Amino acid sequence: MMRATCALAAQTLQMIREHIRPGVTTQQLNDICHEYILQHHAIPSPLNYRGFPKSICTSVNQQVCHGIPGPRVLNAGDIVNVDITTFLNGFHGDTNKTFHVGLPSPKGVKITEVAKKCLDAGIRVVRPGGFFGDIGAAIEAVAKRNGCSVVREYCGHGIGRDFHEEPAVLHYGVPGTGARLEPGMIFTIEPMINLGRPEIRLLPDKWTVVTRDHSFSAQFEHTILVTRTGFEVLTDLEGEYREGPVQATQAQ
Repeated sequence: MMRATCALAAQTLQMIREHIRPGVTTQQLNDICHEYILQHHAIPSPLNYRGFPKSICTSVNQQVCHGIPGPRVLNAGDIVNVDITTFLNGFHGDTNKTFHVGLPSPKGVKITEVAKKCLDAGIRVVRPGGFFGDIGAAIEAVAKRNGCSVVREYCGHGIGRDFHEEPAVLHYGVPGTGARLEPGMIFTIEPMINLGRPEIRLLPDKWTVVTRDHSFSAQFEHTILVTRTGFEVLTDLEGEYREGPVQATQAQ
């Protein structure tokens, strides 16, 4: 059941890619995703969740997370994170990706590349018997090595019958600390990486989070299953990650 809802979330994110271009509003992206999810017999999890008014989150440039779709027009050189969560047959699947709008800017290229490397580093250390601290430490090391910072106020989370479950998955930490990873656990890894300093602030809408120094922020997210031999990325449609034993890799 988790594989099915995670696959739908990933398909929705893949579908919306071709619609992200200069001149499109974030509301239009929301409406396209909303209809697509309904057509596949699911419900967009964010809609009315704790009062959130839309079906997806769209976070542009210095917006870190939880951006509310609306009349904002995307311009060439922007980056936009599209966060999709689907509720299918009683289970939630969660994934997000940061896209370039039109021709990317140098700072847009850097922050998206670093954010993706951070997610990859966190995923690659998932294994039964490991620790949640291993994930955060791997992510933080990559961010620092590339002159970027990790947002600490928001984290990954357990997911399944509920949108957000225990445990919290921090994107910073110390190897060998925290709870142990066990086969059957399912959780998201979704580091928010800033091009500048890590400090953030919440806008008056009580949802949208932005960087205090107005630097670009990017995020990538997958839903992960801990297997008996390593990990399985349930929201990976591209076959980028392979299930099985995890080999030690040096973070770039």
